[in-house]
Amino acid sequence: MPTASNGPVSLYYETDGDGETVVFLGDVGYGAWQWGWQHGALAGPFETLVTDLRGTGRSDAPPGPYAVDDMVADVQAVLKDHGARAVHVVGAGLGGMVALELARVSSRPRSLGLLGTAAAGAGLSLDPLFGDPADADTLRSSLAAAFSREFLDAHPDVAERIVEWRTAEDAAPDAWAAQTAAVEAFDISDRLYEVDCPALVAHGRDDAVWPVERGRRLAEGLPRGEFAGFDAGHLVGIEQARAVNDELFGLFEGVRD
Repeated sequence: MPTASNGPVSLYYETDGDGETVVFLGDVGYGAWQWGWQHGALAGPFETLVTDLRGTGRSDAPPGPYAVDDMVADVQAVLKDHGARAVHVVGAGLGGMVALELARVSSRPRSLGLLGTAAAGAGLSLDPLFGDPADADTLRSSLAAAFSREFLDAHPDVAERIVEWRTAEDAAPDAWAAQTAAVEAFDISDRLYEVDCPALVAHGRDDAVWPVERGRRLAEGLPRGEFAGFDAGHLVGIEQARAVNDELFGLFEGVRD
């Protein structure tokens, strides 16, 4: 599978399908497993590109702290390596912040799908989402902050598979801290007017870590933002995958040539 380089940092990515490219940018600490409910559904009518943010999966984990600007430069390097210029971008949590900043400073994004994210990270307490990949018990217990109790009770097999994937792909403690520093320092609340592409803000109404009010404010502040709330916890793209995917299809189709 291909890798791109941003200076000394090697960045892993993989693609599937044909058509316009949809780039997936992950949430703080999580590996590419989190997109298993989206990229397969979208590949075919679209080309999907999933990249591991620095600190996770098969990308390098340089010493932190990281900044959203670093990750924007990483994404630009991946897109240049792949030869993709105009893309749709789907970002969750931290990845949503990277998507917002990429759209603010670059003309590459044609649309944004923003899942469980916000225009600013100050005041968020992300620690409940963290689980050490070397400790399956902490990975398992931290799922209570990522999903609703209803989802976990209904899908115990899925929860156990997620623990396995997190063991293989999630950020180690130092990289987790480096990524959370990027969230905490990010704030474009007063510059959202510069993000002028169509944007879907999808948020779980029961998100215990990234409050749904932040999602609503984000959608209200974007010139072409639209808010969609779902009965779900933080990982709305997994918990309400079919409904979120339908919204993403509609967004992308609405801006196709």
